[in-house]
Amino acid sequence: MKILFLCTANSCRSILCEAVFNHIAPPGMQAYSAGSQPKGEVHLLSLKTLQKAGISTAGLSSKSSDAHEHLAPDFVITVCDKAAGEACPVFFGPAVKGHWGLADPSDLQGTSEQVQAAFDATLDHIKLRLEAFLALPHGQLNAEQLKAELDLIGGL
Repeated sequence: MKILFLCTANSCRSILCEAVFNHIAPPGMQAYSAGSQPKGEVHLLSLKTLQKAGISTAGLSSKSSDAHEHLAPDFVITVCDKAAGEACPVFFGPAVKGHWGLADPSDLQGTSEQVQAAFDATLDHIKLRLEAFLALPHGQLNAEQLKAELDLIGGL
């Protein structure tokens, strides 16, 4: 199973999703991430937050969704918090698509401790959603049921 997380800059939220998923998913499942307007670099606090949590940052990079045009993912999940205001494309053929809006922790204006706390909270939120996703009986649900489950998880 392949899952693609999309966001605008592909430097925080989608990167965190990719890394956490690949850390907790069983063999045979792989996550990828991309952005509609990638920054070209992973946010330093994304890397620091993952490392602090004991999650590998190897191979993480900010890239365009074009980099995955031949991926054929089973799931595509956008994680932009302002879907109407951000360019988060939802395509990739027959993939089951969902939206799990997350506030961008790098947008927070505050002390370094407050910003780090926002990254930590985002990571915890992602873990909660991914654990719920991995607990689904994927083989017993059709695409419509999986889409409904993705929507429910997006509300967590």
